Amino acid sequence: MKRRDFIKSAGLVAAGSALGAHGASAETMFHLTGEPDDGLNSIRLPIRALNPVVDKPVSVIIIGAGNRGKTYARYAEMFPEGMKVVGVSDILDHRLKYLSDKHGVAEDMRFGHFREVFASGKKLADAVVISTPDDRHYEPCMKALSLGYDVLLEKPVAQTEKECKAILAQAKKYGRIVAVCHVLRYAPYFLALREVLRSGAIGEIVSIQHMEPIQYAHMAHSYVRGNWRSSTETTPIILAKSCHDLDMLRWLINKPCKSIVADGGLHLFKAENAPEGAPMRCTDGCPHEATCPYSALDIYTRQKVHLGVFDLNGSKDTDLILQRLKDPAYSSYARCVYHCDNDQPDHYVAEMVFEGGETAAFSMEAFSPRGGRRTRVMGTIGFIEGDGTSFTVTDFRTRKQRVWNLKVSDIPEYKGSGHGGGDLALARDFIEAVAHQDPSRLSSTIDVSIESHVMGFAAERSRKTGRKEKVKV
Repeated sequence: MKRRDFIKSAGLVAAGSALGAHGASAETMFHLTGEPDDGLNSIRLPIRALNPVVDKPVSVIIIGAGNRGKTYARYAEMFPEGMKVVGVSDILDHRLKYLSDKHGVAEDMRFGHFREVFASGKKLADAVVISTPDDRHYEPCMKALSLGYDVLLEKPVAQTEKECKAILAQAKKYGRIVAVCHVLRYAPYFLALREVLRSGAIGEIVSIQHMEPIQYAHMAHSYVRGNWRSSTETTPIILAKSCHDLDMLRWLINKPCKSIVADGGLHLFKAENAPEGAPMRCTDGCPHEATCPYSALDIYTRQKVHLGVFDLNGSKDTDLILQRLKDPAYSSYARCVYHCDNDQPDHYVAEMVFEGGETAAFSMEAFSPRGGRRTRVMGTIGFIEGDGTSFTVTDFRTRKQRVWNLKVSDIPEYKGSGHGGGDLALARDFIEAVAHQDPSRLSSTIDVSIESHVMGFAAERSRKTGRKEKVKV
């Protein structure tokens, strides 16, 4: 199906491609139609298959064999003709062994600290995936680029605006490809949303309202107890969690942000709010455990969510989870949410003005029953409202509505791909970009990714000072 044909079938006006696959044949495209809902007409747009268009596998070293490293390595399991994991680096022996064994990595390509990957001064693979904690992105990325590697870099890019800009300069200096893991750009939902906006279906974009509900248990897990609880040890939550959203707003509006103003703070998760008698750890016999929505025992042993950090390798055995909660390597996740060393805001708002005068209002909220982004786009002749899985387009002229509601999870190979299918779609596009040495196969260059990070740093300055900040890249 040619692009003009599927745009015609969607009732849209052609205006550049966000979904089209570079060099992909019709056989590599899934053509799915959403089911009409209450008489609404379905928007039909293709979803590209996950298999890569390459001549031979791209060799990759995974630096950081935790949850995100395993996620991207999974692409090599699904499509060995496109990607081969030839090296793994992790300071935790059990993670290093698990991922190395899974991919048959040779003993001399199993590294502890990431510096060991680069110690020889030689390039050992085509590319590296950097999925280490936030404070260990900058050094390995700079070294990898200097040795000629292309890089798939987990977000946020780095801990400071200066480091982000240095990585951009390093990528340009050595002419290397850097794909930042802004995975929402690769999710079929957001690709379709952007395609509709670019078609002119709602006229000119005037403003966007966008909300990211973190979900209460996710907030407690990641940003109170977990790895991203400290804004100084990692990055401020507007980057650690919501750089996806700032990037999405920049990507949808497709113009630079001129200024941003922000507010918010930490309302609940602090010592003065601890209920009387609450111990330091949920496993120490808390009298409030049965009624506390943030109980570690409830989240991990009853709901059995957010288990990836415990290195269970697929197991959900309750006794094993309890063992992990008592193990010093994982015991931070057993702490009472009111007795942690966290400082990340649990509510955050930001307002942005873009180059054409478009405005965007963003809200990050911890206290919600579920995740999934909520977006409203106001245009001169129409309106779009979506919830992360479906969106409805209203035309002011005809007063008719159309809906996009494809169930991506019904496609077998997309099943289990996080971020609405974006995780593995990003891996596909990165592998193709490296194989063909063509960064245009990615949704954008690193330049725009750095720009949205600069927006985040400006937002945090604004939140702390109360002043409106100009965004300067």
